[in-house]
Amino acid sequence: MGYEIDFLPVGSVERSGDAICFRFGNLAGPRNEQTVVVLDGGFKESGVKLVEHIKSYYGTDLVDIVINSHPDCDHSSGLEVVLNELRVGELWMHQPWNHTQGMAKLFKDGRVTDNSISDRLQKSLNAALTLEQIAEEKGIPIIEPFYGLTNETGALKVMGPTLEYYESLLTDFASTPEPKQETLFSKALAALSETVTKIAEGWDFETLSDDGETTAENNSCAVLQLDVDGVHLVFTCDAGVQAISKALDYMEASGYSHQKLKFVQVPHHGSHRNVGPSVLNRLLGPKNVKDDALRTAFVSCAPDGEPKHPNKKVCNAFRRRGAHVHATQGTSKWHHTSDAPARGTYSASTPLPFYPQVEE
Repeated sequence: MGYEIDFLPVGSVERSGDAICFRFGNLAGPRNEQTVVVLDGGFKESGVKLVEHIKSYYGTDLVDIVINSHPDCDHSSGLEVVLNELRVGELWMHQPWNHTQGMAKLFKDGRVTDNSISDRLQKSLNAALTLEQIAEEKGIPIIEPFYGLTNETGALKVMGPTLEYYESLLTDFASTPEPKQETLFSKALAALSETVTKIAEGWDFETLSDDGETTAENNSCAVLQLDVDGVHLVFTCDAGVQAISKALDYMEASGYSHQKLKFVQVPHHGSHRNVGPSVLNRLLGPKNVKDDALRTAFVSCAPDGEPKHPNKKVCNAFRRRGAHVHATQGTSKWHHTSDAPARGTYSASTPLPFYPQVEE
C-alpha cells in the first residue's frame, strides 16, 4: 500500500493557511482501492487549486473524506469550493454550536443563554457553518472528528480531541462571551511585546520552551494518524502543546512509536506557541547526536511569514530530532512512496537549514 501527500501553497505575503490533500492504498490500481482525503482548504482560491490538483494528479472527482480540522477561515473557506465542485463521501467537521448545553452558567454575563451562545458561534464561525449547510443540502454525511473515529479500513484515525476535552475548550473560543476565569493564553497574549530579538542557538543548545500557549480554537483541532505498511504519518493541523500531548497519550497506548514515524506536519504554520521540547521528544524522539534526516516534516506558511511562520526555533527543534522541515512558502510540496505516479513538473525539495540565530 502506498501514499502521497500534497501541501498546496496558501496565502500571499504574510497570511498563512492550510490546504492539504492525500491518498493512500493501491496507487497503481483502480479508484476503489484508494482513499482520497482533503484536510483543510485554506482560502477560496486554495479550494480552486485543490479541485484542480485532485482531478489532475489523483485522476478523480471523488473525495472519500473532507476534513475541516477546526473552524478558522484559513482552513475552512476553501472547503466550500471542494464540497461544491467535487463528489464527497463524508465531511468530518466539529459543530461547536451543537455543544453549548449547560455553558451559560460559565460566563460572567448572567443574560447569556445556551441558545444565545450557539447563535453567537454560528454567526462568528460562518465559514464552518456554510460547510455544514452545503453538506446537508447535498446529502453528505457529517461526522464530528473526535478520538476513536476511523475511516472504513481503519488506516486513518482521529487521535484527538476527545469529546470531553473539546467541550472544555469551547468557553474560551474567541466568539463566546467573556468567561468567568481568564485563560493562561489570554493573560500571556496581553503581555506580549512586538520587539523581536535574535539569539544564538547551537545543535546542543535549544531555546524553544515548553510553556507555549495557543488558542482554544487551535487546541480543538483534529489530530490525525495515518498508518500505511507499518509506518506512521501524523497531521497535527493547528493543535498546541496541550492538545498534541493528549493525542499522544492515546497514540502511545495504541502502539505509536517515533521510530516508525515517516512524515509529520509542523503545527500552526511553524508557530513556537504550538510545540515544545517535551512534546517533540514524544512525537519525534529525542535529539540526535548528528544531523540525520530520519523523517520528513512539511509546514504550510506564506512566502513572507517569517519570523513567526515558520519560527526558526521550531525548525531547529524538528531538525535536531531527525525531521527536516520543508516549507511551502508559495510552492507545492509532495511527499510520497516510490509507487506514486511520476510527476514530470516536480523537482526535489530542499529542506530549511539549521539556523545559528533564532528570534526570541
